[in-house]
Amino acid sequence: MPNRIHVAFVAAMLATAAFGIAQTTQIKDVPIKPTSAASGKQMYTNYCAVCHGADGRGNGPAASSLKTSPTDLTMLAKTNGGQFPDTHIASVLQFGSETAAHGSADMPIWGTAFRSLAKGTAAPDAQEHQRIANLTNYLKSLQQQ
Repeated sequence: MPNRIHVAFVAAMLATAAFGIAQTTQIKDVPIKPTSAASGKQMYTNYCAVCHGADGRGNGPAASSLKTSPTDLTMLAKTNGGQFPDTHIASVLQFGSETAAHGSADMPIWGTAFRSLAKGTAAPDAQEHQRIANLTNYLKSLQQQ
């Protein structure tokens, strides 16, 4: 379904706090919420923070439910010899990841989702690429020295 993405989230049962019932995890198909293609921060907040955390350190509310901890996105440049891997990040956003953190070989494929937001416009491919470029640039701004 091109206009849906898989989003992982942790749902606590109503009685969790009172009765100590364990958390349950679900993977649901939900429609992608429209965001500004110009705002990498808004896209990150809406699409990435649930797993990678508001600060990008891999500590989002759904992180504990994944098989593998989400990548600390603030360390991408440091773990790549001091250079932010722009091309690799754009590729992961557009085509998916080789990381099996989500129970399969890839995290949500944002290229497909972003393309669905531009359906019916004059240049859906250009909007998809604009979103990926702006989200990549936002991730670049999160880097720790």
